Amino acid sequence: MADTNGSTVNAFVYQNVIRGQLGWVAFTKLTVVTVLTVVSVYVNCVILYALNSKRVFKESSRYILFAHMMLNDSVHLLLTFFLFLFAMIFVQLAKAVCSLILFLDSATFYNAPLNLAVMSLERYVAICFPLRHAEIATQKKTFIAISFIWLIGSMNILIDIITAAVVDPNLFYVEMFCSREQLFMQPWQPDLFSGFIAFLFVSVTLIIVFTYISIMITARSVSSNKDSAKKAHKTVLLHFIQLGLCTTSFLINTIDRALYIVTGSDTPLFLNLQFLNFLFLLILPRCLSPLIYGLRDDAVRPLFKYYFCYCSRKLQTAVNVQ
Repeated sequence: MADTNGSTVNAFVYQNVIRGQLGWVAFTKLTVVTVLTVVSVYVNCVILYALNSKRVFKESSRYILFAHMMLNDSVHLLLTFFLFLFAMIFVQLAKAVCSLILFLDSATFYNAPLNLAVMSLERYVAICFPLRHAEIATQKKTFIAISFIWLIGSMNILIDIITAAVVDPNLFYVEMFCSREQLFMQPWQPDLFSGFIAFLFVSVTLIIVFTYISIMITARSVSSNKDSAKKAHKTVLLHFIQLGLCTTSFLINTIDRALYIVTGSDTPLFLNLQFLNFLFLLILPRCLSPLIYGLRDDAVRPLFKYYFCYCSRKLQTAVNVQ
């Protein structure tokens, strides 16, 4: 049965996803995941290279956070792919190695909504407190915020790893299929995991809603710089949409259990529907970030086109950072 403990942090670690389907069906699934991963990571890398090519991007809090999101999503997509591949070919790893993979996978998963919250706060300061924006949203403070994102995002998985090490240190030398449930050594860990998810997404949702409403009020009340306020309003709205996409990832186990009840475990129909569930709820939301943010940005889009198409001519475009 798929993931009865309710964990969704790992991108795709269900060992029965393609069990009994090692023919063309499994090859098709692997091809789809590989293509999506490679294309998305390539697009992210091009955007990162474009952001790194201009000093103004490296000094802007907004674009530093955007670059962090691209890097974070790329790491998570790559880990998603490898976990899927390991599940597909039934590879067992030493628990110590698996713990490292799960640490990065879990941290990058939780970093995404946290990064969205910080990006929304940066736009809130830029529009509602424009005179203090340069003082508050400095390069140094932005990197401090990113450090806190990683600290909070990795907190839950660190507790699980430390608990597993304390309960049975020798367990880390045992080979196993790599899944988050292997680190659940105490009955309270799944409850802590669920509570952490609820607290994280409620907090992030409240932050994004607050910044959205505040920017909307400011855009209506301030007569000057309404264009910037309107752009920020749309940007925070996109943050809210992206948060919704992240949140849907936590529905995967609920849907899996419903599919299991309706179709039965290990049937071809169940395995195919489970794969589609994984694809649309875990993979595609991560692939949409460059389209939602990077390619709609007037400053990033021309640079992205230039580097993506391998143009040899010198770029002649003005880059305006709002």
